[in-house]
Amino acid sequence: MTQEQTQTSALERRLDMSVALADIDRDVEQRLKRMSKTVKMAGFRPGKVPFKMVAQQYGHQARNEAIGAAVEKAFGDKVREQKLKVAGYPRFEPKAASSESQIEFSAVFEVFPEITLADMSGAEVEKVDFTVTDAEVDKTIDALRKQRTTFEKADRAAAAGDRLIIDFVGRVDGVEFEGGKADDFSVTVGGGTMLPDFDNALPGMTAGQTKTIDVKFPDDYHAAAMAGKTAQFDITAKEVQAAKLPEVDAEFAKTMGIVDGDVAKMREEVTANLKREVEKRLQGKVKSQVMDALLAANPIEVPKALVDSEAKYMAEAALRDMESRGMGMKNFNMDPMWFADQASRRVKLGLILAELVNAKGLKAKPEDVKAVVEDFAATFEEPQEVVRWYYSQPQRLQEAESLATENNVVAWVLSVAKVKETAIGFDDLMSNGA
Repeated sequence: MTQEQTQTSALERRLDMSVALADIDRDVEQRLKRMSKTVKMAGFRPGKVPFKMVAQQYGHQARNEAIGAAVEKAFGDKVREQKLKVAGYPRFEPKAASSESQIEFSAVFEVFPEITLADMSGAEVEKVDFTVTDAEVDKTIDALRKQRTTFEKADRAAAAGDRLIIDFVGRVDGVEFEGGKADDFSVTVGGGTMLPDFDNALPGMTAGQTKTIDVKFPDDYHAAAMAGKTAQFDITAKEVQAAKLPEVDAEFAKTMGIVDGDVAKMREEVTANLKREVEKRLQGKVKSQVMDALLAANPIEVPKALVDSEAKYMAEAALRDMESRGMGMKNFNMDPMWFADQASRRVKLGLILAELVNAKGLKAKPEDVKAVVEDFAATFEEPQEVVRWYYSQPQRLQEAESLATENNVVAWVLSVAKVKETAIGFDDLMSNGA
């Protein structure tokens, strides 16, 4: 058996090898002998089938298996000998130069990059800060009140924030079009859910009033048949309903899970939950800053095989998530390439973090993991039950360990980098893009 390694790119390698046909022939014979002890064939008892018939029936299969095993062994031996860190699976290619005494082939594969960690003392990390005050607590309670808005019939003209029950029918050149008609349709005045021309016609309408308006559809409207067209809508208002926010009282507190309706206790819980959420978002922002800094300081090329595998995993996870939301994605083709950039970032960070954790001894300790689990469990009614559940599920505990290790990495980078503390507004912090 001979081997020769060549480098075809920064991470791709080609290893030329050969295996002796005599070794393969011996392996084929051994495989067939083992098979002959158990193989079943009509007219013979198990183990009594003539070897020649076994060879005739299963020889091709045995030879393919023997060649595969020999190729894999040759590759594995050479990888261990040269201490190569193989990423993904090799691609085996037969060579035309094979002779009567040996099979020659090439193994094409990628290796993990060699990472030399950069000095992070010159890196700049922005750390945002925010302190929860009574104003933010009040704003949060108001948002919770709006989530519990009820509507009551109002004998007046519709105003912004009201709910209007309407019938409408739309026509283009006097002909009704698909999707342009509804009865007892509920719409929030000024809510922005309808096209602008339609939305602007609702304020001031009273129960029983009918009006005809022109509505211009955008050129990029999702229904191509209506894109860029102007339709005439007949709108009939049937009922005006005024929004009513609940008072911050005992009943409201009960809807928030405070059994005895204690408003002060409710406010304390809202405050605690808000502080926890703010802290979580602040940590998320600084973690993102740290990860960006690590990527910028440690530019590396990563194996395509790992990126492809991660992109495939992300696509499958996205599909499962959409299906769990009842979106009916069974036959949807979720292309892994859509996740290529994110996958590349994940793989790069994974390799850099692994190197950093090993070099600086940042692997999470049991007490670090416990702190992460307890922090998460604190948001539930029975925290200890959640903690026990985590420790009974190795996979869940592994997730907590990974998070704790990431927290250690963030703390280490902040301890050596140039940290610039900046303030952030409450709305910016709590926005979905935060």
